[in-house]
Amino acid sequence: MPDFTHELRHHPGLVAGVDEAGRGPLAGPVVAAAVILHAKDCPDGLNDSKQLTAARRAKLEVEIKARALCWGVAIASVAEIDSLNILWATMLAMKRAMEALNADCAHVLVDGNRCPDWRWPATAVVEGDAKCLSIAAASIIAKETRDRIMVEAAARHPHYGWESNKGYGSPYHLAALREHGPTPLHRRSFAPVAQLLLL
Repeated sequence: MPDFTHELRHHPGLVAGVDEAGRGPLAGPVVAAAVILHAKDCPDGLNDSKQLTAARRAKLEVEIKARALCWGVAIASVAEIDSLNILWATMLAMKRAMEALNADCAHVLVDGNRCPDWRWPATAVVEGDAKCLSIAAASIIAKETRDRIMVEAAARHPHYGWESNKGYGSPYHLAALREHGPTPLHRRSFAPVAQLLLL
């Protein structure tokens, strides 16, 4: 389970955790969140969002937003993903999430193996969402935010099953993509979509 070791050991002062959701799907934006937790007032059960049930994630998101010192969430659009590529679009979303915080911090812990080009001192933490409470909190907000976006998009584009697959390339989604073609929310730069456009 993640703990507050990284935040307390290396970085005196306020520390933000940053994570993203939606690098792999064929459709929809990539979402990033930034969270500064109170060291002595963290919700119980914070963990990598992928290790939590949907009901538990939803409950924790409410608790994080209520109890964190501050939090920010941001997206990079499908157009930005196709223009920049998914890596740099993710970095852009992370930077926007940090800029959305209403407090400054001394350091940022970023899930993964690289940090965006921004003004904050930062450390990349591989599998940080399973190690650092701040990153775990950010992973939950990012995941819940993106899931809501895709459920809302499913109502406008009902053929693709986004309410359940959230834009990932499930067999149902791929079959619908072949039958109905891509929507404006599909990432043209991703191979399964790009290949269809060449047919």
